[in-house]
Amino acid sequence: MATEQELSDFLKSVERRAFKRSVYHVRDEEAALDIVQDSMMKLAQHYGDKPAAELPMLFQRILSNCTLDWFRRQKTRRALFSNLSDFDSVDDDGDFDLLENFVSPTDSRESESAEDTTRRAQIFHEIEEQIAALPGRQREAFLMRYWEEMDVAETAAAMGCSEGSVKTHCSRAVHALSKALKAKGISL
Repeated sequence: MATEQELSDFLKSVERRAFKRSVYHVRDEEAALDIVQDSMMKLAQHYGDKPAAELPMLFQRILSNCTLDWFRRQKTRRALFSNLSDFDSVDDDGDFDLLENFVSPTDSRESESAEDTTRRAQIFHEIEEQIAALPGRQREAFLMRYWEEMDVAETAAAMGCSEGSVKTHCSRAVHALSKALKAKGISL
């Protein structure tokens, strides 16, 4: 059973990544904050008595379900109301900045030139745009595997699909990102 401190430490450790993942999915910062908060509340309320080792998988599944619920609610609202512009996201202009939350290594003693800083910012912006352009399932699998650093089995459990599907989605996402970035002259 996870202690209150272990649960609190876990939630603090996943907060930022969960928010970024949610923003990539819903493309609305306020909705992403709500989704992450709901996910954390559900984890604490319903699964706080589980062992600490089980918390990451449970949280990923809850976060995925909360995101799907958000999309379902949006679909229902669009079906019920004729004025769809009332529900358009204010932040659809791609205002989310990955570099805002980028933490550089603290032990780096080299100073970066303004040109390098600008180039790095441009590359991050391009990567962010290409990830956002991926189909939903590919984006979800890619972010879980490479952003959240989950293994194939954990990702499959969180997404509710087979391990083979996760591998397929990730492979397609990597190839699409590689092709799109190479077309823009970016090689990593």
